[in-house]
Amino acid sequence: MREATFTELRNQAKRYFDLVEAGETVRVLRNGRPIADIHPIQKDVPSWKQRKARPLAIKGVSISKLILDERAA
Repeated sequence: MREATFTELRNQAKRYFDLVEAGETVRVLRNGRPIADIHPIQKDVPSWKQRKARPLAIKGVSISKLILDERAA
């Protein structure tokens, strides 16, 4: 992970954002303390798809089964 002071980032923004675009993370420091991490975003993957899906259930019964049973009634 690259580190840059706030002043370096401000003065050389293109250089640091080129690094981020290439896949690196840049940690921004102010007065020697980290204040932010700039990291690349994942392309073409919505945030809700990044988590593994789990089947929905109420008290051990599949919600899709409940819906199908209700439609049959």
